[in-house]
Parts: sequence; C-alpha cells; structure tokens
Amino acid sequence: MPVAADSLATEYGAITEACGLFDRSERGKLALTGAGAAEFLQGQVTNDVAGLAEGQGCYAAFLTPKGKMLGDLRILDAGEELLLDTERSALQELFNMIRRFRVGYDVELQKRTLERGLLSLVGPDAAVLALAGNVSELGSEEHAHLATELAGVPVRAIRTDVGVDLLIEEAGSTVDVADALRDAGAVPVSEAAVECLRIERGRPRYGIDLDDTVIPQEAGLNARAVSFTKGCYVGQETVARLHYRGKPNRALRGLALSAPAHTGDALRLGERTVGRLGSVAVSPRFGPIALALVRREAENGAQVSVGEDGVTATVAALPFGA
Repeated sequence: MPVAADSLATEYGAITEACGLFDRSERGKLALTGAGAAEFLQGQVTNDVAGLAEGQGCYAAFLTPKGKMLGDLRILDAGEELLLDTERSALQELFNMIRRFRVGYDVELQKRTLERGLLSLVGPDAAVLALAGNVSELGSEEHAHLATELAGVPVRAIRTDVGVDLLIEEAGSTVDVADALRDAGAVPVSEAAVECLRIERGRPRYGIDLDDTVIPQEAGLNARAVSFTKGCYVGQETVARLHYRGKPNRALRGLALSAPAHTGDALRLGERTVGRLGSVAVSPRFGPIALALVRREAENGAQVSVGEDGVTATVAALPFGA
C-alpha cells in the first residue's frame, strides 16, 4: 500500500536523523554447522568465507557455472556456526545449492527462517539503541556482529551500512524487542522509507534489480561481494575473465526521473532500449528516482525516455547526491 507523502517524509526524517525501526523477519535465514562448513561455502560463493574470524561477516553472491547470480546473501561467522540470510525470493535456490553440493563435507544445514526474528534499526542512533550505549563493543566494519541481550532477550547485533540489524534468537520474542526499542526512541517506519534510503545509496536488491541474468560486476558488486584472491568457486571463470579482460555491456546506474514511474518500465535512448527500471522511489530529498542496469552507451548525464507515459530521466552516478 502506498505511503502518503507527509508520512514518508516523517519516516525519512527518522531514518536519516535519528533511528527508524523496521521488521525484516521474513528474510530467509539458515545456519551451517560442522567442521567443514567454511570450506564448503568457500567453494560455492563469491567472497572469502574462509578468511572470516568469529564476529566478522561478509556479503556474497552465489552463481550459475556461467557466472550469473542465483541470489545474494549475508554470511556471519558465529564461531560454532555460519549464519546466512538472504532475500526470501532467493532462499529456495540457496537451500538447493547447499543440499546439492554439501555431499562429502562435514556440514549440516539448519533452517532458521521461521525460528528467528530480524529487526533493522536504521539511522545514526541505531547502535546506541541496539547496544544500550555500549557502542564500542560492536566493530565498526559492515557485517561485524556480536551476541548480546536486549530487554532480556538473546539477540545478535549486526553492523549494516545504515545502522544495526538485530537477529533475535526466538521469533516469538520479536515483539518484545521491538516494544523495548520503541520505548527507547526508535520510530517504526515503513518499507517505503527504508527502500528509499537503499535506492539513494545505490544498493541493488535481488529480485528487483538483480536476477539470474546478472553478473556481479554489471551491478557494481565486485568491491563488496567478490574476492579475486581466494581460489575457485562456482562461476569464478566468467567473473574473473570479465574483471581482468572485459568490459560489461551494462552497469548499475541511478535515474533521476521527471515523474514517478514503475519497475519494469523500458528505458530508451533514441529508438534503442537500453534497460528497464528496477527499484523505484519518490525520495523526499531527490524526488522520483530509480535504479537500473543500463547499457554503457547511455552514459552518466544522458537523457532517456521511460515507459509510455512521457516520463524522462537523467542517467546518474551512484549514490545519488555524490
């Protein structure tokens, strides 16, 4: 359901100036246990899992043999287990990959999607609220995490690019944790507000901006999601060849729109289709904006037409406002 502009502006103010609270419990959540868990995952995903220490994490993709994305995920080294979470739309593919290729490894798969809750605190005050002021306990790097308690409930605090996520040990306690955070000053916000900030920051989302036609470099994910020193993994040959020898035909770009538009709308440079809109938002700061994988002939600053309703857009570098 669309959020009214005045409500969105209020929520946007909370996540950019203080702290917004959003429930992400529907994300897919798994755990890998066993002595071979890290070794197994190292050969399946794009980032360096074996290089993680307890309390560290990384963002990664898992690919087809031809280097196309089947999904992306966050991986956390929690000592006795690796914690994974992913978009719900990619969960089945992740589950299938693990089940198919774990043969021969000492690794067990634990389903946690329904068993654990996940709350996001978004904004400059997030760490203070998540850790009751003990901010120094949590590493400053994205994906740093630690086990702690909030309102007497065991949680894992996880550093994000915009705040702190709280992985809640028992899903039934999610409401209690959320109530405590609201009492401490967190403002409940809608998905529209959180998505607006994500789009402004130029972070693509699997299932909207990314799918099984995308190679990580096209979406600007190499720096965040790909290790070029860790050794072999599924799809590595294509990813490495494109990185060292090639130039992708398209790249993730921002679109500053003349009016709101819709995910899937075609982008045209002259008579040629150069992409389709992915994530869209109406930003209180930047107005109507979007992300899209755009062919390289539509350079930053180019004017393109959008859809069939007379909307136009300027191709922009990411993040918006940079």
